[in-house]
Amino acid sequence: MTRKRRRLPPHVEANTVKGKVYLSFRVRSQNGPRIRLPDDPTSEEFRLAYAAAMGTATPMTVTKKESADSISAKISAYMKSPAYRALSDSSKDSYSSRLEQMRTDHGHRAFSGLTKERIETFIMAPLANKPGAALDTLKKLRILINHFGLTPDPTAGIKRPKGGEIRAWTDAEMSAFERRWLIGTKQRTAYSLMLNMGTARVDTHLLTWHQVDDGACYRRHKTGVAVDMAVSEDLERALSATPRKHVTVINTEYGKPFTVDGFSRFMRDAITAAGLPLSCQPHGLRKTLGRLLADAGCSAHDIMAALGHTTLAEAERYTREADRKRGGKRAVTQLNEHRKNKPSQTAS
Repeated sequence: MTRKRRRLPPHVEANTVKGKVYLSFRVRSQNGPRIRLPDDPTSEEFRLAYAAAMGTATPMTVTKKESADSISAKISAYMKSPAYRALSDSSKDSYSSRLEQMRTDHGHRAFSGLTKERIETFIMAPLANKPGAALDTLKKLRILINHFGLTPDPTAGIKRPKGGEIRAWTDAEMSAFERRWLIGTKQRTAYSLMLNMGTARVDTHLLTWHQVDDGACYRRHKTGVAVDMAVSEDLERALSATPRKHVTVINTEYGKPFTVDGFSRFMRDAITAAGLPLSCQPHGLRKTLGRLLADAGCSAHDIMAALGHTTLAEAERYTREADRKRGGKRAVTQLNEHRKNKPSQTAS
C-alpha cells in the first residue's frame, strides 16, 4: 500500500538529489535564500530550525511595494508583538502555519477594507469544503482584528463553520484497536494513556514517567488546569510492559519525544492499521473516558476533575447522556414488569 505523502509546512521544499530527499526553507515570493533543514519533519530539530528560518523571513515580508494596511503587513506586525511571543512553542507553530497560509492567499488585501461580505466571499467561500481550515482561518482572522482594534468587527455575524464533531469510540472500536496492538507495543501504551488519563495529544506526547508514577498527574496545556488522578488497573498493565529507556513515556524510533504533529501522525497510522474509520480520532479517546466514567455512575464533579474541565456544564453532558441511557433501560424493564402483572382482559 502506498503511504500518503505528508504535507510540509509553508515555504518548505522537498528536493531529491541522487535518490535522497532534502528539505529546505525558502520564500519564493521574495527570492529568498534556501535554508537547509533537518530531514525528519517530525523531529524537534526540524521544528526549531523551521522556527528560526521563519524568524528570519518574517521581517522581509513587508516590502516597499506592500501597503502597511495589507493583511500581510498586519500578520508581520502581529508575529513580532508581545502577544504572539507569549504563546507556547506548539501554539506558535499552529498560529504561524495558518497565518502564513493566509498571507499567501490574501496578504495583498487591505486590512481596513475587510467587510462581512468580502470575508465570506473571498476568504471563507474557497474553504467551503474544508470546515476545519475555514474555522481556523476565521479564528486567526478574528485574532488579528481584535489585536489591531478594527471596528466595527467585520466578522460579526459570520457563522462558525461546522466540522464533524469528534466522537467517543465505541466498545467494538476499542476492542479492534486492542486486538491489533497488544500490551507491550508503543501504540497500545499511547492509546492507554489517552483512554485512561483523558489527555489530549498535546498533553500525551510529553508525558514523563515521573508524572504517571506520581498518580497520573499533569497540567492541561489548553487550559492550564492541573489534573490529579490515579493510575487505573488497565493503564498499569500497559505501563508495566513498557520499557523505561527515556524520561518521556512515548518516544520516536530515534529515542526522542514526539512533536505534537508527529504524535498525531503516529496515532493516525496506528488507528488505520487497526482497520478503524477516519471518524475514530485520537482525541475521541478523551471523550471515551468521559463516557465510561458517566456509565460507571461517576458524578459530574468527579468527571470534571478527571478530565480537567473548566466548567461543570462540560462534564454534565456526559452524565446526562448516561442518565438517559440508564433511564431508557429502566423504562423498558418497568414496562415488562407491568405487562407481566397486568390482568388479562377476557370477555366475561
